[in-house]
Amino acid sequence: MTETGPPATPDAPLVRRVWRAAASVVMWLGVAAAAWLLWPTNLGGCTTLTIVSGESMEPTYQTGDLVVTRCGQPAVGDVVLYEPVDQGGGRIIHRLVGGDGESGWKVQGDNNTWVDPFVPTDAEVLGIARLHVPRLGMVATILATPFVWGSLLVIALAVLVWPRGEDDEEPAEDGASDEPSDEASDEASVDPEAAADREPAADPAYPAAPARADPALATAGRLP
Repeated sequence: MTETGPPATPDAPLVRRVWRAAASVVMWLGVAAAAWLLWPTNLGGCTTLTIVSGESMEPTYQTGDLVVTRCGQPAVGDVVLYEPVDQGGGRIIHRLVGGDGESGWKVQGDNNTWVDPFVPTDAEVLGIARLHVPRLGMVATILATPFVWGSLLVIALAVLVWPRGEDDEEPAEDGASDEPSDEASDEASVDPEAAADREPAADPAYPAAPARADPALATAGRLP
């Protein structure tokens, strides 16, 4: 008789469901943190990804560098991204060298010998430089598009609501066992000699055919 293993713990499916729920919570917390940190200003967020173009901020920033700016209270010495009201959406990333947020800031590029002709107020400052990643401009351009952000949200939602297979396996049918049945054991233990003795005898209604004489032998036995 084969020994069966211990029965499965009934709480195992519950533990798996708890782990999956915890993983989903962690994933959504990560998505929320990424949205809060990287949500672009053109979608109502507080973060702006800027690709540097030009030489006015060298050697601090080079063309093609990525600068991440976030909203905040600027001060003299900060590198800020501002958008002059009369420039049709053009943006400039330079350093504050004087002034204030009410009457206007004096702004200058690190590689320039003159101050900017614009005097932006706090309302025109989009953010303060918080992170600088060299040569990452093209990737930032793709990530900053609303289409990419919307696609990421759709994928995250699909992963959360996608139906999963049942964790619980169907229990084995009652009475099923890996042990062979008594009938099968009896059939396997049949003695070959006894089986030979039980072979059916010849039917008397159909007697065996008489042996036929060989014609060659019969001819050889005749006299000439």
